[in-house]
Amino acid sequence: QVQLVESGGGLVQAGGSLRLSCAASGSIFEINAMGWGRQAPGKQRELVARITSGGRTNYADSVKGRFTISRDNAKNTVSLQMNSLKPEDTAVYYCAAERFLNRGMDYWGKGTLVTVSS
Repeated sequence: QVQLVESGGGLVQAGGSLRLSCAASGSIFEINAMGWGRQAPGKQRELVARITSGGRTNYADSVKGRFTISRDNAKNTVSLQMNSLKPEDTAVYYCAAERFLNRGMDYWGKGTLVTVSS
């Protein structure tokens, strides 16, 4: 089992920035890729950023160019730098971990709320 704990959410004005962090513990050896997903009220959860252990990244079109995911394999952490935030970025953000490459995320954290005011 892998445990994921997020931190760094909060309230920010449109155009501002926030940085989310996630610490992984437990069966770290299982983890290949890590990522961040989000779920806005009334919507399904979506994966917005993903990074492999080798550093390859993928982003959802809605955040490309504004969000940057990074990972520290030695510290078992993953971060999400969010710039130029928009009200539509308001959501609960979840850290995620993938055991088998390209098979989807297997573990999710409890989430941290990001609210972007207009």
